[in-house]
Amino acid sequence: MPSVPFHYVDLRAFVYATEHDQRVEDALRHFLPEDAELERQETSGHLGDRILVLSTRLENADDVRHVLSTVAESEDFGTLEDELDHRVTENCELFVSLDKQAAFGGEARLGDGITLRAKVEAYPAKREAAVENAADALQQFQESD
Repeated sequence: MPSVPFHYVDLRAFVYATEHDQRVEDALRHFLPEDAELERQETSGHLGDRILVLSTRLENADDVRHVLSTVAESEDFGTLEDELDHRVTENCELFVSLDKQAAFGGEARLGDGITLRAKVEAYPAKREAAVENAADALQQFQESD
C-alpha cells in the first residue's frame, strides 16, 4: 500500500448552466470514496448565468490514497512526474486538472473540468522538498497500479 505524503486533497468541479448537475456530480464522484460528502455552492457567471460549484476536501489517508489510485489509472499519469516542476507551487501544493467528460464515462484522464489540489507534506516546507515527495508518491502509485 503506497504511503501518502499529503495533508489533504481538494477536488472541485463547476456545473455550468448548459450542464446537468447530476452528470457533473457523477464525474467528480468517479475519483471519490463512496461516503465522501460534496459541498454545493451556487454562484453566477459574468452574464448572470448560474454556476454550481461542487467541492470536497479529503484529509483521511485512505481517502487520499483512493483518489490518487484512481488518478493513477490514467494512461497519461506518467506525464505528471515529468511536469511536477510546473505543478507544485511555492506553497507546496500540487495542482492537477482532470477531464470531466472522461470521468463521467468512468475513465481517469488528464484534461479540463475537475481540479485536484493536494497539499504535499514537506519538511522543511520548501517547494523542492515538496516536488521530491510528490514524485516519490506518484512513483509508488504508478508501480502499484
